[in-house]
Amino acid sequence: MAACFLAGSCVPSLTAQSTATNSFAQELQPILARQIVGPQTVMREMQDYLEPRIPTMPTFNSARDWTRYADRLRRDVLERVVLRGEAARWAKAPLRVEWFDTIPGGPGYHIRKLRYEAVPGLWIPALLYEPDTLAGKVPVSLAVNGHDPIGKATIYKQLRCINQAKRGIIVLNVEWFGMGQLNPPNYAHTRMNQLDLCGTSGLSPFYLALKRGLDVLLAQPHADRERVAVSGLSGGGWQTIFISALDPRVKLSNPVAGYSSFRTRVRHLKDLGDPEQTPCDLAALADYTHLTAMRAPRPTLLTYNSKDQCCFESGYALQPLLDAARPVFKLFGQENRLRSHINDDPGTHNYELDNRQAFYRLLGDFFFPDDVSFNASEIPSDAEVKTKEQLLVELPKNNADFNSLALALSKHLPHTTKAPAGGAALRKWQQKQLAKLREVVKAKDYMVTQATPVLREEKTGLQITDWRLHLGNDWTLPATELVRGQPKGTTILLADGGRRSATNEVERLLAAGQRVVATDPFYFGEGKPTERDYLWALMLATIGDRALGLQAGEVGALARWLNTEHPGEPVTVCAIGPRASTVALVAAGLE
Repeated sequence: MAACFLAGSCVPSLTAQSTATNSFAQELQPILARQIVGPQTVMREMQDYLEPRIPTMPTFNSARDWTRYADRLRRDVLERVVLRGEAARWAKAPLRVEWFDTIPGGPGYHIRKLRYEAVPGLWIPALLYEPDTLAGKVPVSLAVNGHDPIGKATIYKQLRCINQAKRGIIVLNVEWFGMGQLNPPNYAHTRMNQLDLCGTSGLSPFYLALKRGLDVLLAQPHADRERVAVSGLSGGGWQTIFISALDPRVKLSNPVAGYSSFRTRVRHLKDLGDPEQTPCDLAALADYTHLTAMRAPRPTLLTYNSKDQCCFESGYALQPLLDAARPVFKLFGQENRLRSHINDDPGTHNYELDNRQAFYRLLGDFFFPDDVSFNASEIPSDAEVKTKEQLLVELPKNNADFNSLALALSKHLPHTTKAPAGGAALRKWQQKQLAKLREVVKAKDYMVTQATPVLREEKTGLQITDWRLHLGNDWTLPATELVRGQPKGTTILLADGGRRSATNEVERLLAAGQRVVATDPFYFGEGKPTERDYLWALMLATIGDRALGLQAGEVGALARWLNTEHPGEPVTVCAIGPRASTVALVAAGLE
C-alpha cells in the first residue's frame, strides 16, 4: 500500500486534467455528504466496545487476600500509568518549599504563604492555615478544588479551611492547574497530553502536586501522621480519590461530586472527564470502583448531589461505587467507615454548607472521637474570607508548565536513524521499527467481514457505490466508491474535513484514471461521535488503545479488502490535512 500526503492535489505525479468544474463539484457534494452508517452508529459502537474492556471488581475471601491484591494494583498503577517515563525520576526529587509572609487569618488562626515544587521547575502556590496555639500532635488536612477559575481563593474552599483551622487542624490550601494563579494557557489540562506524546505520563504533575502537598503537611512539627485528611469538590473530588487510593498516608477521605465508574461514564455522557480523569492506560488496570475499594479500611465519605447539573449525579454515580467497595470494607469488619452523603439543598454541583458539615461530622467521628465538645455545625466565618489579591503567592517568573516540560522532554526523543542500504540488515531494521510502531499506536489488525452496498447509482458515466463495511463485530466503516471508465488503480481518500470536503480531490483522482474510495475513519467526518467530542478518544486511550491505532487499522482493513475486490489494481492512500496524513502514514508503515 502506497501513500501520499498533500495539502492540495493528491496526484501531482499524474498528468491530471484541469480542476473540477463548479457543476461537477456541486454534483459530488451531496454524494459525498450522504450518511452511510447513521449519526448514532459510531457512538453506539464506541460504548459497546469500551464497556466490556473496563475491569470489574474481583471478589475476595479475606482481608489479607484483598490487601495483597490492592498493594500490587497500587504499584502497577503508579509504575505503568502515573510515573511512566521521566516522571519516575521526578518523583525521587527532594521536597523543595519556599515560605513567604504570614498574614492574619481570624480568631485563633493565621495563614502562611508558601510555594512548593511539584516537579523540577514547576511550583505550586499554597496557603497553610495554622492554629495560633499548637501543642502535641494535631490533624492535618489537604484542601483541593476543581474547575473554579478563582482557585484557592474560592469562598466555599476558604470557609472549609477556616473551619478546620478553628477546630485545631493544620490545613494546606493548594492551587490546581488551570485555575487561580495557575491559569495561563499552558496549564490547561488538555496540554498534559503533550507530555504523553513525549513518553512521560501527563498525569504525573497532577499526582506529584498532591503527593508533595502531603509531604509539606507531614513535615510540620505538630503533624499527626495518623490523622491525615483530603477533601475537595468536582476535580477536587477526583484529586481526593486519586491520592487517597494511591497514597496510604491519607487516613480520611471525602471526595465531593468528583468521579464515577468508567462503566457509568460510558452510558452517562456528562461524566466523561478531562485528560487527568481519563489518563492513558488507567482503565486497562483499574476502574474508579477499584480506587474506592482501595480506601478500605480507612474512613471514607462519598458525597454526591441529587440534582447535579454538571456531572456525577448521585442517582446513578454513587451506588456502583458503594457496591464495589462495601464488600472490601466488610472483610476488615469496618463497614461503618465507608459512608455516603447525598445533598438535596441545593442539590446542584456544590460544596456548600450541608456538604461541608457532612465533612466536619466525619472529622469529628474519626479524628476527635473522644472530644465531647466537638460540634459539626459550621462556625460563621464569612467576615474572614480574603480576596484573591490578599492570597497571592509569589511564583517564579518562568514557572514551568505542561508545554515547557514537554519541550524539555522532546529534546531527548529518538531522532531519525538512517536505514541500512539493503539486504538482511534492512529487513531486520524494518522489523524492529515496525514492532516499535505497532506498540506505540497499539495497532489493530482488522478485516472487513461484511461489505454491504447501501446504494448504487450511475450519473453521467460515474458509477457510485455507498459501502457499509463491517470490521469484525466492533466497527462499521463508511465508504463512497466512485469509478469512471476502466480504472488504472485504486486510491483510498482521507481528509481532515471528512470525505464531504474532498470534492476537488475526487475529481482530480478520477481524471487521473483512479478508482476513488473516499472514507471516514474514526473521528473523521461521519466517523466522529455526535456528542462529547475528543472525550471518547480519551476513553479509548484509558482502556489501553489509541485512536491512531484504530484509525490506521481501519484504513489497513479497507486496503486489504480492496486488494481482494480488485486484484491487480495498486492501492494508494491519499490524505489531505495533517491528521489524515498521520493516519495514512501510520497505516502505510504498518502494512
